[in-house]
Amino acid sequence: MSRMKRILVTGGSGFLGSHLCARLLDRGHEVLCVDNFFSSSRDNVEDLRGNRRFELMRHDVTFPLYVEVDAIYNLACPASPIHYQHDSVQTIKTCVHGAINMLGLAKRLGVPIFQASTSEVYGDPEVHPQKESYWGHVNPIGVRSCYDEGKRCAEALFFAYHRQSQLPIKVGRIFNTYGPKMHPNDGRVVSNFIIQALRGEPITIYGDGSQTRSFCYVDDLIECMIRFMETPPDFTGPMNMGNPGEFTIRELAEKVIAFTGSRSPLIYQPLPADDPKQRRPDITLAKEKLCWEPKTSLDEGLKKTIVWFENILRQA
Repeated sequence: MSRMKRILVTGGSGFLGSHLCARLLDRGHEVLCVDNFFSSSRDNVEDLRGNRRFELMRHDVTFPLYVEVDAIYNLACPASPIHYQHDSVQTIKTCVHGAINMLGLAKRLGVPIFQASTSEVYGDPEVHPQKESYWGHVNPIGVRSCYDEGKRCAEALFFAYHRQSQLPIKVGRIFNTYGPKMHPNDGRVVSNFIIQALRGEPITIYGDGSQTRSFCYVDDLIECMIRFMETPPDFTGPMNMGNPGEFTIRELAEKVIAFTGSRSPLIYQPLPADDPKQRRPDITLAKEKLCWEPKTSLDEGLKKTIVWFENILRQA
């Protein structure tokens, strides 16, 4: 994307979307940010609204959208368990109807489209680390299935459009990402731990804390997204996008306590249904195709994120 383009970002005022909008503007593009603000906030893009190349539109992607753009990033969907389980039917509609509507728009315009898929398509994996060739181990009727199966269906739709209509698609499977602009009450482990530590509250660990996750700092993830969209049309993915560094949940809690100087104790609660025990991306494909790998260590990224949450709590 060397020349200036008009780029549509659905879910653009969310955590990832707002960072993507900012990066695209920095690269000289026009950005149409579309969001229904169900799990996001206008505050995330408030600093962009003075830019004449930025436009904000309230719209729900489960309804068709008729605009003229040169590329589409489809990020619209609540991504935290609290938000996507709040209205599971709407989550499925956003994943499936949203994909159909955005694919239809991309087909009409003949433009490339990126799908923000997820590591949750792997479910509670029986293969570790997870490669793109792994088909997953997902409970199709569990409490998380509205998101897991919704995203799996969206991937199927993207590849069906690609095979049937030669639509230029990019499917990225995003692993745990964190950083500034995360929703303070989204229930994700990084934001939960930081908020609890800064407030001096007990830090809640579900299970025994031995389950693992891999955490990618948001700036690294956005760089991966943009590089992916710049690859030739014959490279569609799916491609893992995340940091292969693997940490137990207890290790994460201990780091947060250390970096915040908190005296919060650790408390343990039962593990939620279908919660994955291991999560780590194999990013060989991203390294080969994009010459990309994360640069930000967990320690560095946590410290930046903690500073942001400290400012949020001071303003509350």
